[in-house]
Amino acid sequence: MSGHLGKNRPEGIPARLSGRGEVYSFTTMYNVPRGYEDQKPYTIALIKLDEGPMVTAQLTDVDPQEVKIGLRVEMVTRKLREEGEEGQIIYGYKFRPILADALTNRQQSNR
Repeated sequence: MSGHLGKNRPEGIPARLSGRGEVYSFTTMYNVPRGYEDQKPYTIALIKLDEGPMVTAQLTDVDPQEVKIGLRVEMVTRKLREEGEEGQIIYGYKFRPILADALTNRQQSNR
């Protein structure tokens, strides 16, 4: 992640962010905006990045029942939607559980 704040960047916040953080708060969307019906239900979270700032993003690659406060996540690029008659694909960022952490948790729960 890269910011464009220039001289307005708060002191101590680097120009490049790691894209990793933890779920600070979340909710699962059942009544969704037009254009997102095929994705429901989906989970939106407030992510506290390791460097301090918070961002709002959709979570992906995780069952809504597995989401919890403090879940470690990483940013990924994903398809958000298709627009227009040509079906132009719009990409953006989402967050998923950090893969190494997710694999460890699954292995432990299978024991």
